[in-house]
Amino acid sequence: QLQLVESGGGLVQPGGSLRLSCAASGFTLDYYAIGWFRQAPGKEREGVSCISRSAASTYYADSVKGRFTISRDNAKNTVYLQMNSLKPEDTAVYYCAARSEWFCPAPRDDRYDYWGRGTQVTVSS
Repeated sequence: QLQLVESGGGLVQPGGSLRLSCAASGFTLDYYAIGWFRQAPGKEREGVSCISRSAASTYYADSVKGRFTISRDNAKNTVYLQMNSLKPEDTAVYYCAARSEWFCPAPRDDRYDYWGRGTQVTVSS
């Protein structure tokens, strides 16, 4: 069964950090650009970050630039999203997605081949 599984979400205080993981099973992430998206209650899904197949190219939404870092470990078939200096407005369900392309698509393009089920991130004091 081909699937992506996110983990690492939780409750954290403002200013804190979390590292999300996106692990693939049933296929290898080597051949995919990987994106992270988030959706807060009552809001549209937002593209947060993306990393190309070779990791040479990355994208960050303006709202997270300088605070979040995306990386990949193809040997572990996993992509990470390190989130620092978290703010209450970062609260959302975070999803990872895989797209069979070398480079990341345009930020608003959410046509990915596989999606995970999401992990909840809550930033609150």
